[in-house]
This record gives sequence, C-alpha cells and structure tokens, in this order.
Amino acid sequence: MKRVVIIGAGPAGLTAGYELLKKSKDYEVLILEESKDIGGISKTIKYKGNRMDIGGHRFFSKNQEVLDFWQEILPIQSKPSFDDKILKRKKEYPKKGPNPEKEDKVMLKRNRVSRIYYLNKFFDYPISLSIATFKNLGLKNTLVSGISYLKSIVVKKEEDSLENFYINRFGKELYQTFFEGYTEKLWGRHPKEISASWGAQRVKGVSILEVVKNALHLNKQQETSLIEEFLYPKYGPGQLWETVAEKIKKMGGTIKKNSKVEKINVKNNKIISVVCHNEVITGDIFISSMPLKDLILSLNTKVSNNIKDIAINLPYRDFVTVGLLVKKLNLKNETNIKTLNNIVPDCWIYVQDKKVKLGRIQIFNNWSPYMVNNPKKEVWLGLEYFCNEFDEFWNLTNKKIANLAIDELIKMNVINKEDVLDYHVEKIKKAYPAYFDSYAQIDELKDYLNTYENLYCVGRNGQHRYNNMDHSMLTSIKAVNNIINNIKDKSEIWNVNTEKEYHEEKVNS
Repeated sequence: MKRVVIIGAGPAGLTAGYELLKKSKDYEVLILEESKDIGGISKTIKYKGNRMDIGGHRFFSKNQEVLDFWQEILPIQSKPSFDDKILKRKKEYPKKGPNPEKEDKVMLKRNRVSRIYYLNKFFDYPISLSIATFKNLGLKNTLVSGISYLKSIVVKKEEDSLENFYINRFGKELYQTFFEGYTEKLWGRHPKEISASWGAQRVKGVSILEVVKNALHLNKQQETSLIEEFLYPKYGPGQLWETVAEKIKKMGGTIKKNSKVEKINVKNNKIISVVCHNEVITGDIFISSMPLKDLILSLNTKVSNNIKDIAINLPYRDFVTVGLLVKKLNLKNETNIKTLNNIVPDCWIYVQDKKVKLGRIQIFNNWSPYMVNNPKKEVWLGLEYFCNEFDEFWNLTNKKIANLAIDELIKMNVINKEDVLDYHVEKIKKAYPAYFDSYAQIDELKDYLNTYENLYCVGRNGQHRYNNMDHSMLTSIKAVNNIINNIKDKSEIWNVNTEKEYHEEKVNS
C-alpha cells in the first residue's frame, strides 16, 4: 500500500483524500493541515450562534462531477427552508431529499443576487449596459459612457494589461467608473499593472447588438444567461468540508491539524518526506495545496536563484472580514424578491465608492437563514477588506478595524450607529493569488515543479490561480486520476480553469 501525504485540508486537499479513498484501496491517506480548522478559506467561522463565510462561496459549477460530489456529501433540500416557508417563496425541489427544518446535512437552493452599490444606487453585477444602468448614471454620464463604449468597439487596445482588457469591453468611461477603483482596492495595484488573464473569467463582456436587442425586446432566446440559483450548505461551506473530513476518517484516512510543513526532503527528483514540528513524515506520493512560494522555499535541495526569485516574488492579497450584527439596514428593498424584514436580497454588495476602504458587503441572512441566530430580528453582515499582511490596516487591533468598518457603513448610510449589536474580526493570509510581479514567469515554476514526478500541485494557492472552489476540486480530481492510472503528464491538472469564459454564466439549451 502506498502512502499519499496531502498538504492542506482545504477543498483541494480534502477532495484529493476523499477521491483516493473512494476510488482505490491501494492508498493510505494522511492529510496535514497547518491550522486548527478544516476547509481552508472555505471554512465557516462560528461566533455566538452566528456563522461567517470567508469571502462567500457559491456552490455552482459547469462540471457535473463536482456537482455530484457536493450532492453526495450534502443532498439537496426537498422542502422549503425557514425563510422560504415564511415568505411562501416557490422553488422547484427534488422529490426525495432532507427537510432543512428537521435535518442539518442538507444543501439549500438559494437565489443569486449580487449588485454594485454606487452613487447610493444599485447597479447590476456584473455591470451591464441595461436601461436601468443608464437611468442610474443619468443622461450626461450615459451619453459620455455610450460614446466611449462605441469608440472601444472601433479602436481596440493591445490586451497587455487588465486595464486594456476592461477598456476594450466597456470603454474608458465605464472602466473608470466601475472597474478602475474597485480593482485597485481589491489588488492594491492599478489595473495597468495586472495581467489581462484574470479578466475573462471574472468579468462578463457586453455586446452592443445584444444591448439594442434587449432594449427593443428582440432577443427571443439568449444563448447564455447568469445563474439564477446556486447551492449552499445549511450552515455554510465549512459544514460541507467538515462532513468530507468525517467521511475521510471513516474510510481510514488520517487528518492532522496544527501540522505545518516546515521542510520538504528531496532525493533523485522525488519527494521522500516532509518535516512537521521535527517529525519526519515519509510518503510515496505528495499532493500539495500549500502556496507555491512556501513550497519552493521548503525544498531542502539546491534550487536555482531564478526559480527562487520567481517563487519569492509571487504576489498574494490578504483579507480581513468583519462580522457585524445589526438590528436593521437603511438600504431599501426595491426589488420584487421577498425577504425576511424586507432587507435587500443581495448575497454580496460590491462597494464602488472610492472614499471608503470597504470592498464588499455580505448579507449572511440571504446566503442561508441558518447562518444567523435570529434572522427574523437581526441582520448579520460580512464586511470584506483587502489588504497586505503586516500593512497598516492588517496591524490595527480588531476593535479599531471594527470601528472603521462601522464608520464607513454609517458614511454610506447603510446602517445607523445605534443599530450595531456586536462584531467579530477574522484575518486570512494569502486569500487571493495575484496576477502581477513574477506571475508572468509562472510557467517556469510549473516546469520546475513537474520535474518532481511524485509531486502534484493542486488548489488555489497550490497552483497560484484565482480558482473558484469547483476548479480547486477539479485539480485534485485530475491529480487522483493521474495517480490511480499512473499518468505521468500533469498538464491536465495545471490546465484546469485556463479557459477564457465567464465563471457564473450558464449555457441554455
């Protein structure tokens, strides 16, 4: 029996362990997790009966294998959830499945609503050239933006940066309004410094012909549309990964928490062992979801200065989220979507205001009513801030961070100070692999790592790619396929999520 050592108990690591044990009896699985938690950035934080999702995780995928995996772990509800039942919201459910009011291990069907908040108004997210957008912008801004967009159709810029990627699709005016400031807030870099390769999967493009057709109601059948629903565990994404961890243990796998890999021992182009707290752990096969920077620097072999420099200079963006419990919101629900207490129905609200540091607002009530201790009387928010580890914001005390967040929401007229009930702050390192600095040389790093025949790099940080959760899972599914079938070529593993298509778009039949 071969021992497979998996570094990291996030979605990628846990998927690899589960798939190996499920598909073969030939492997002993040991998962080493640096922290005390399961799920990586897909963990769920519990605080006084309320739960926080770190960054927000929609369970949506174009890959049926991933969808089947999720539903195998947590079946889809067959009866209405707490809020759907009270509000008499109608949804289609499977005939067989758990009742979320009576059972915990259940996947909910939730409405996808995300908007941009700008000029104290709501805009579509992703931004669209709709009548509502132009109405919110006003006549003058609409004319300027329209002329700018038409110019971008005729005069195309070389797509050597994210800035030019945006301008080619939206025109300079809409780019400066909706993308420039937010992107710099997110990454800490101006879009002209960021690779265009990040854009296609994260930004839905527009077509002037489609805009005209939609305005005149001539679009009888659109080829694509945004997802309207997504799946979500009753108690947040961490619930799913904690359940996977339980299944791995039942199948004979071992998970060691608080086990940071400090050194990786190499011999003859193979990993032979890793070191955790002075304990040497041997293995035959190694699957790594640890950041590429840490992986390279942990190798106890001579690595060229070029490869070291690429690894050291790979950029990341760190993340601080403030859980804020309030009595109510000042934002009015002007949609036709019913909600408890008639709060706005958004899961995420993207904050375009350049005068505040706040990047996004999560409303956990809308992700799942079971994330909130008292969803009928309280609103549980997640206020997301992007920063760099050890910068001024990161080093603020939790109280100062929370007070800053509260002050910004008051400035935006989202809440009143007297409605604040409680807060909780979480700091997450290396939440977002970034696409600048030495990222341009990432292929050299991949080629070097591929020389270690028993090493498989998976997941968001393991491949330094801004993956959604399903893509991170797919890298592990591909890696397990390689291992079981003794496939040496690792290109399929690295090629997950390299296609240039928008992530949250479905194809209608």
